[in-house]
Amino acid sequence: MSTSTAEHDSYLVENWDTETLIDFLKEQNLKLDDDDLGILRNEKITGLSFLDMTKDDFKECGLKIGPATLLAKEAKALKEKPKRAFSSYKSLSEVLAKYGIDGNGTDTIPLFSLQSYEIEDTNEHFKQCMAEILVRLKNYGTLVVDSLEAMRNEYVVAILHSAINITRDDTGKELSMRPEYEVIGEESSGRVDYAIKDVENLICITEDKPQRNVIEGFAQNIKQLESSYETNKKKRKRGDGDDYDYLYGIVTTARDWHFLLYTPGRISQGSKLPLSIEFSEDALDKKSVEYQTLCNGVKKVLSVVVGIIKDRACAEEEPDRKRVRVEGYRTKK
Repeated sequence: MSTSTAEHDSYLVENWDTETLIDFLKEQNLKLDDDDLGILRNEKITGLSFLDMTKDDFKECGLKIGPATLLAKEAKALKEKPKRAFSSYKSLSEVLAKYGIDGNGTDTIPLFSLQSYEIEDTNEHFKQCMAEILVRLKNYGTLVVDSLEAMRNEYVVAILHSAINITRDDTGKELSMRPEYEVIGEESSGRVDYAIKDVENLICITEDKPQRNVIEGFAQNIKQLESSYETNKKKRKRGDGDDYDYLYGIVTTARDWHFLLYTPGRISQGSKLPLSIEFSEDALDKKSVEYQTLCNGVKKVLSVVVGIIKDRACAEEEPDRKRVRVEGYRTKK
């Protein structure tokens, strides 16, 4: 059953508390100042009450006519505009058709050149990542195709946190990761498994799926990237009309890692086959071939995750330079 209804969209907002609502409004480029947000906080305006408020209601709270007008428009848009949940996208062919790509498999998605970062064996974050993985292998045993989501998530989180820490050390950039982060775009909305952000923008979105749902994961991650781009665009509001930007996506089963590159109207993948990590309990013996295979797999995945985060976090803000940068990645394939 499709969740593409105004009721579904309103339901998402109805669950917001005051602080969640304020966080959302901060990202909409409404130019609200601390006094405006303070009024919403003092009046204990939640998502549920926000949806039914009018300009007069906002003015009655003490807001000036300017912010009252903008907030009333935002409330109306959230209430009336249908948005489809990310989880409702099951068909990759439906999503790819928007990009002029025919097919329900990943083979037809064009390639781009993955950026990577050399991970040394002596890197403290890499060593910590390996230690965390070995603890989980000892407690959980070998990761298999039908392992529980909670088990897969622990391996994914260990790798993503390590990648962020390595990138932060290398670049000095302020980076963070938000699990279950809510993203609202023009067509779609919902919570993404893991959103990696710099100070202002979403830069990488990760979707964790079991092996049987990887194709579904591609479809949902592409829609998440579209909506994340639109979220960034709202905050940017360039005056020259050039809103070119790019984001990276990751679809992973913990064992297999796929990488996507999104720009407005185009989607690319890093390789036809995933990068893989063999999470075998035999790797608990550090003298074993399985341990070395595990290290190599983790290092390879980490090098790419760090590479794409670093690339996007350090990208020039000028749209033309971003465009040249990304087209260079695509023409190398």
